[in-house]
Amino acid sequence: MAIEIERKFLVTDDSWRGSIKDSAYYRQGYLNDEIHCSIRVRVCGERAWLNIKSATIGAERQEFEYEIPVDDAHAMLSTLSRKPLIEKTRYFVEAGSHTWEIDVFEGDNAGLILAEIELENPDEAFEKPSWLGEEVTHDPRYYNTSLSKTPYKSWQA
Repeated sequence: MAIEIERKFLVTDDSWRGSIKDSAYYRQGYLNDEIHCSIRVRVCGERAWLNIKSATIGAERQEFEYEIPVDDAHAMLSTLSRKPLIEKTRYFVEAGSHTWEIDVFEGDNAGLILAEIELENPDEAFEKPSWLGEEVTHDPRYYNTSLSKTPYKSWQA
């Protein structure tokens, strides 16, 4: 069984931009109303994936991912997925011995910037860069599946 161990944080400033190693633009949508799991279609360039992730809250979740034809993915995003789609640019930033994924959201989630780190085990120590803010791993509002239902622009201050 595939287990993803991931922690998610808000980003406090743009100082991370000086350490970008790579980036990728993603469009993704959700195909189900997740009681037990989310089923996501994601497109990045000329590649696409179907992803199934357990609907548990927290750092550890089951995750399965399969590459699919990009034309099929575009069709699913157009006709089967919940709107709005999640649109974001993911930046890969090295800090300490880890690579952080920083998602800068667009569209209905514009203004939201999240940093994620994947770990080998839940208790793994990692360096916290100066631009790292509040941890939101346990706040389901920040999960992409939630952002596709209740976009960031609709949140009350």
